Formats: sequence, structure tokens, C-alpha cells
Amino acid sequence: MTDFDVIVVGGGPAGSIAAYEAAKSGLRTILLEKDRDIGYPVRCAEAIGEDGLNQFMDADPQWIAATIKHAQLNSPDDTTLRLPLPIENGLILHRRLFDFALAQRAAEVGAEVQTKAYVDGLKFSDGIVSGVEYQYFGERRTLSAKIVIGADGVESRVGRMAGLRTAIKLSDTGSGYQVSAANVDVEQDLIDFYFGQKWAPSGYLWIFPKGEGMANIGLGVVGKGVRDVVAKDLLDKFMADRFPKAAVLTAVAGGIPLAKTLKKITTDGLMLIGDAARMANPMSGGGIISGMIAGRIAGQVAAEAIQAGDVSNQGLKRFPARWHKEVGKNYERAHRISNSIRDISDEQFNKMARELKALPPDKLTLLKVFKAAAHHKPKILVDIIRAFAAL
Repeated sequence: MTDFDVIVVGGGPAGSIAAYEAAKSGLRTILLEKDRDIGYPVRCAEAIGEDGLNQFMDADPQWIAATIKHAQLNSPDDTTLRLPLPIENGLILHRRLFDFALAQRAAEVGAEVQTKAYVDGLKFSDGIVSGVEYQYFGERRTLSAKIVIGADGVESRVGRMAGLRTAIKLSDTGSGYQVSAANVDVEQDLIDFYFGQKWAPSGYLWIFPKGEGMANIGLGVVGKGVRDVVAKDLLDKFMADRFPKAAVLTAVAGGIPLAKTLKKITTDGLMLIGDAARMANPMSGGGIISGMIAGRIAGQVAAEAIQAGDVSNQGLKRFPARWHKEVGKNYERAHRISNSIRDISDEQFNKMARELKALPPDKLTLLKVFKAAAHHKPKILVDIIRAFAAL
């Protein structure tokens, strides 16, 4: 007998949804989170799309900080373009409350949850992953399981310990730094983006409102930009320039995976999901909804594989197949678009912005912005058309 049918390592949205789906299917499930609290620390800009969230649950006003109707794009010469969100409202979350609610939802259908559980080893039986070893309040513990699901973030110890190749290129890695700031005057239904070498080389800077006088303000630099600058230094200069009276309440730094999904995300007895499998959007770095989709698929495939009595890599093959069909193929296009857009110069950004600024406001759409980018990088036009067709 095993201790559990499924062990999920990592209590973010991807892990909690995987635990929820597995437990809902009647599997003995445990969710292990290395930090002391589910949802802390927050390593995210906290933005998601409302329609994406509605795939899983209705939004609870308690964990919604702001509802976004518009986006504003700022070119290097400060030309601004204001446009409506193309498909759905955006939501800025209180991630600590949101993540806590997801874990609570998993617990309500039978999943056990342990925090301060630091997984630092895997068990193997005849070459198949069969459990985990972890530290729990200074005590060494071992649990066995039929399937382990790794949802342990971009660093993914679980993936490496299972022998999967999780390394990504520098060109596919962003370096990010973000603060939550008080005493800032920003519109509450608007998200702001800044582009160009001054603030975010090969990346972008964002301002996401979080209630009156509050905002998440951060930036990510990508590829060549990572070698030349320090993200914190850039953001410090931006804050001093634009919000000199702001009070910084929290700060977080970290890597942002912008790669395509790993070529191999399963092995015998194990699946990787979310950032651990490089499932974030390669253009924006956002990974909440995509991680939740992966968690849903993984939890369902775990139930099917255990019922069939085959938890081998072959028995888990429906997981990567479903991921690629539902999300992965569109993210491959996004990766190509992202790589092409990154090296657009400040002069090109400024020219694009001025051309688009001349359009009537009701004609200014996100598709127009991407078409303008394609004018300067024609090779991405087909991918842009396909991406919008998929949306």
C-alpha cells in the first residue's frame, strides 16, 4: 500500500488545482508547500483574465483588487496609446487570498495540505518515481505515492531530481523586480506598460493598480538585457522619476521563464506543471491561468492513469498531448512572436506609436498594435494572424 495516490509538490495555483482535481476524483491526495503559508511570498504581478478565471470558479470580491478595462502603452519618447482590452476584463488579484482559496477548495474535496514541507528528494521503485522525501519542521519524512506532480516553480527541484532537462537558455529567461507601493496616483481600471531601453531593455515595465493609492510596479528585462542592467536599479530610477513620494511596502525579485514548454514534462510516475514545466506565456510571462489549466489536466490524467493501472511515462502520455492541444501550440507561436519583437529598437517603437496615435480612438486595437509590429518584423505576421485566430 502507498501512503497516497498522488503527491503534489507546490501550493501555487497550478498545484492546488491539480490537488483539487485528483482529490475530486477520489484519489488519496496530499499537497506539500515549502513555505509557511499558502500564497506567500507573492512572486507575481497578480494579473489574470476574467474569462480565464471563469473556467474554474466565479471571482470572489474579497480577492479582487481591481478590474481592468483598458491598457496604456508608453513608447520610449512617451507617446501613449490607450486601448480597450480586446477580449475580456482583466483582474488584479490579492494573490495571498486567491492562492489560499484555491488550496482551501482542494482541502474541501479531500486533499490533505502540509505547509513548511520542503521536498528535497524523490523515492524510486524499479526506476519509477514512487514518492518524496522532505523536511517538515526539522523532521525528516518520507511519503510514497503512485504519482508525483511537480508544481514547484521555475527552479523545480522535483524535475531535476527526476532526471528531466529543465534548464532554459538565457535568451528565454527574464530577470524581474517588483514593488507593491502605496501613495501612488494611478487609474484603477487601467494597466500601464512602458517599453524601450531606458526602463526595460528587451522587456517591459508595468503598473497594475491594487486599490486606491496602491499599485504593483515592476519590470522584466530579457535575454541580452539581463547581462547589461540590474532590474532593481532600473525600477528604483523609475520610481524616483515617476512616483517620488511612493512608499514601498513589499519587494520581490526573481527569474521569469519565457521559454517554450519543456520537451519532456513526464516520466515514469511523475508529471511537471506550471512554471516547473515552463508553461508561462512567453510574451507576457503570465502563468496563473495556464498553470491552472495544466493542473486540471494533470489531476484528471492522474486519475485516469491510476484507474488503468499504468503510471508509466506511456500511461501519462495524455497529459502532454492535451496540454499541447489546449495551450502549448499557441504558446509556441507566442514564443516566436516574442523573440521577434524583443529587438525592436526605440526608434521603431516611437515610429509605431506615432503612426498608431494618428488612428481614431475606436480603430485603435491590440491587433492594430501587433500589425504595426509586423510591419517592422514581417516574419511574425503569420504567427500574429494565427494567434488572434485562436483567441
